[in-house]
Amino acid sequence: MTTRLQTGNPLNCPGVVKSLAGDSLSMQMRIGGSDVSSPDDGWIPVINPATGTVIDTVPEGTLFEVEEAVCAAEAAFDAWAAHTVRERGMVLFRAAVSVRNRLNELAALLTAEQGKPLREAVDEVRGFANILEFYAGIAGAMHGDFINLGSNGDCLVRHEPIGVCGAIAPWNMPVIIMGWKIGPALLAGNTLVFKPASETPLTSLSIGSLMEEAGLPPGVLNIVTGRGSVVGEALVKHPRIGKISFTGDGETGDRVRELAGSRLAEIHLELGGSDPMIVWKDADIGEAVDGAVRGRFYNAGQTCTAVKRLFIHEEIAGVFIAQLKRKVESLIVGDGSNPSVQMGPLTGMAIFERIASMVEEVRKKDQGTILTGGFPLSGPGFEGGFFYSPTLVTDPGPLCPLMNREVFGPVLPVSVIRSLDEAISRANETRYGLGASVWTRDMVIAREVFSRVDAGVVWLNRHTVLPPEIPFGGVKASGLGRENGLQAYRNYTRTKAFFLNW
Repeated sequence: MTTRLQTGNPLNCPGVVKSLAGDSLSMQMRIGGSDVSSPDDGWIPVINPATGTVIDTVPEGTLFEVEEAVCAAEAAFDAWAAHTVRERGMVLFRAAVSVRNRLNELAALLTAEQGKPLREAVDEVRGFANILEFYAGIAGAMHGDFINLGSNGDCLVRHEPIGVCGAIAPWNMPVIIMGWKIGPALLAGNTLVFKPASETPLTSLSIGSLMEEAGLPPGVLNIVTGRGSVVGEALVKHPRIGKISFTGDGETGDRVRELAGSRLAEIHLELGGSDPMIVWKDADIGEAVDGAVRGRFYNAGQTCTAVKRLFIHEEIAGVFIAQLKRKVESLIVGDGSNPSVQMGPLTGMAIFERIASMVEEVRKKDQGTILTGGFPLSGPGFEGGFFYSPTLVTDPGPLCPLMNREVFGPVLPVSVIRSLDEAISRANETRYGLGASVWTRDMVIAREVFSRVDAGVVWLNRHTVLPPEIPFGGVKASGLGRENGLQAYRNYTRTKAFFLNW
């Protein structure tokens, strides 16, 4: 395989960081409407994964900052909750406008800290604005319920905010997932302490400042940076935080459920997936190939709903795999800040090493055929970065790690199936159940996949599309609860019934 390399960095990312953060090169936490540093004066470097260089630092938060943020959120709660839903929605709408006005700057900053191609970063920031606009748009329809009980009277049901909530976001899609959490939480009248991932805190901090500029009162949204083992755990354990929303790996999710559940806090968990893509024999091969490439190699495969296992009907497998191989080998890999790049680096050394180790295990144990890729990228243009070649593995065996673990990188295992029962059975051979897709013109086939595959969302002739109107979440080990839609809003409220005996 010959990987096409695009070098050069037309954007001065450190300059972008400085323009959004003000005069200081080190961004601060945001607590109670003020910039806050750590009293221990500890700093966490933010590294550009395409170059390995430090582009900024953020404070290494402690238990003290968590407590300070909770106090600020408590102080702001009564006034924020007293606003009507419509008034809160207008603040979200103005914030969305502010984000759109800084779209290119924010996207460049996101690319610099996370590594994804610039066009994907633009999509993600725009998606954040879409989320806020959706919740602003439904604000006028968010009201309580009236139940007529006949001779027994009537009942009014009010949906009240929970109070102070905590949210913990991952590094792979830091902006869009920030939107998933803060949009419904703030519209419902809650205040929030938000912890971004240590690898990717900069864009979230910048957006937090823009939201305050748009009219979000101080203390309603507080952003505390720091290690998950310190700041994240403190949030989960805090006795005055009524709900925790966490997106990340399953092991940490188990810890969140243990700690928060022990004090009866409400919990939302989104813990990843191993999404199957089923290509039936009547599928449009060109569209399905394009869908597989987008679904697997978008964000270098670092997406919870990425296509992680591909199942192709035997009648079209030969043609399909040949086209897929050509498409994968044509991908332009390099620094995501260059507009022509189609796939950037992995976000850090840990995930880079994990992906390389999994592929090497396949090779050493003969658990599949590496059709293309299967190696780290080095040489001019790749120096210092965490680049791995787009990889296809055919005929993965039952013990292949690519089939029984979540693969968070640009590696796609491809299997041939002979029947729909086989496809569905193999699709369900995983502890996860987040998303799935089926590619067919036959609605009977589509309905069967929808009914029988274990997943929170099933796409027909597409993959990974998640508009804010649609509730999103998984089953089995993929988590608890739903992001987005009306359901997410309701999940950030508590019901109170007022029984009227006339």
